[in-house]
Amino acid sequence: MHVNKQQHRATRLLHCTHDAADYDGAVGMPIVTSTAYEQATAEELEAVFTGRAPGYVYARIGNPTVTAFEWQATVLEDGLGALACASGMSAVSATLILLAGGEGEIIASPAIFGGTRYLLTRTLPPLGIHTHWVDMQDYAAVEKAITPATRAIFTETIGNPAMTVADLDRLAEIAGRYGVALIADNTATPYICRPKDHGAHIIIHSASKFISGHGNAIGGLIVDSGTFDWSPPRYAHMREWVEKFRHFAFLAALRSQVQRDLGGCLSPFNAALLISGMESLPVRMERCCTNAAQLAAWLNERSDVAEVNYPGLPAHPDYAIAGKMTDGKYGALLALRLGTRARCFKFINALKIFRNVANLGDARSLVVHPASTIARELDKESMLSSGIYDDLLRISVGLENVDDLIADCSGALDAAE
Repeated sequence: MHVNKQQHRATRLLHCTHDAADYDGAVGMPIVTSTAYEQATAEELEAVFTGRAPGYVYARIGNPTVTAFEWQATVLEDGLGALACASGMSAVSATLILLAGGEGEIIASPAIFGGTRYLLTRTLPPLGIHTHWVDMQDYAAVEKAITPATRAIFTETIGNPAMTVADLDRLAEIAGRYGVALIADNTATPYICRPKDHGAHIIIHSASKFISGHGNAIGGLIVDSGTFDWSPPRYAHMREWVEKFRHFAFLAALRSQVQRDLGGCLSPFNAALLISGMESLPVRMERCCTNAAQLAAWLNERSDVAEVNYPGLPAHPDYAIAGKMTDGKYGALLALRLGTRARCFKFINALKIFRNVANLGDARSLVVHPASTIARELDKESMLSSGIYDDLLRISVGLENVDDLIADCSGALDAAE
């Protein structure tokens, strides 16, 4: 599918998935459910199977509907290419296993999603992947943590739920001097932040969140920005892929080795739902961010709220960095502290509009108490370093009228007294 880079991203996201003429005039991307794909001759199947010719062999490795979604992701992040996965965690796992499996080290921000933290502390160490936890705003510490075994620096653009904001430009400068890949999990800020523009080499999304936008499909994305050289000795295990696929080495290894062998592929049905979500992402993010800013400002004036943590508040320590990273949009997530766990539970139970679920990025506004749910298995030290407290709530702001959201919070705060 031809992509006109003279057009704005919002336009390209709507028109980049396929040529309607290839699908009997279908404007929306059809769902192709075939498990296997036939070629006319044995020679042609061999050529596709070995990567010498374009085409499909088996849906675990590639599928037309999934490919259309990958094209959208490539447009979203202005990347070299993308790989869709079964979930955001599958995307993180595949990336880190490829880059660091066996003997590698990861430098990671502690202020990341609890599920990613579990992966790095429990599941990956037996595979030989070890993590050094470093404050991503302590640039001297980040540089000091780099060793010959370092394969990646991993951070979230906006920490979930810590609301810390990574200065990717500074981290990219450090990563560049040592030839280390910089990975940005951009789940919380799709469309409003493009990590490639700030030096990130690999961008990851849990597409289940804002990209879906409707809480109806699980999926993940890995986007290669196309700006990293995989040929130096630090990535000697990538040599055969570099020799064969050159600058496509990372994507080729992900698809033809990790995803093929581990099987974390995205279903065509979910891909179709995510394509529809991506089409409306620009307008949804605009509305969600505007609502979040107004709600955060209102909460910040309430004397019965101990703290409001939102990067768009001028008093937030990362306000300047957040403005630079998100083009002044600041995201649609915020956290607030109410003093005690009991007040948090009363507040949640009194809400009428906000949904009490362990998700984010929905069209609907959502609330969760992380310490008792998504981060409950972390020890106390890990919780604190992740910005999680017993009296903290995470709010994902949706598309409702902001006056209704404010009224809902007002009533819940009164009930929590």
